[in-house]
Amino acid sequence: MNDTRIYVGNLPFKTTDDELKKLFLQFGEVKSADVIRYKESGRSKGYAFVVVDEKAAEKALEQLNDNEYEKRVLKVRIAKPRENFPNSQKTVSDNSEEINTGIE
Repeated sequence: MNDTRIYVGNLPFKTTDDELKKLFLQFGEVKSADVIRYKESGRSKGYAFVVVDEKAAEKALEQLNDNEYEKRVLKVRIAKPRENFPNSQKTVSDNSEEINTGIE
C-alpha cells in the first residue's frame, strides 16, 4: 500500500509533532508528522504534513477536514507535489535526455 502525504492547515500554534501524530493514529500507522516552524524562532507556522497509508489518509480526510481541533477548524487535504522549489527537484539522466522529476 502506498503512503500518502497530507497537508493539515489552521493548526493551533501550540500543536507539537507528537500531538499531531496522536491525532492521526486513530486512522492507522503514522509514518511521520511534522509541524512546520519558522527557522529563526521555532514558532509554528500553523500547518503541518503527515504521512500515512492510503486508507488512513481517506479516513483522516473524511473525519478531520472542516472539523474542530483545539478550537480551530482544520483544513485537511492531500498534499500537492512541491513545484518550483529548486532544492526539492532532482534531474534524472537517461542517455542524453534529462527528466526533471520534481520529487525527492
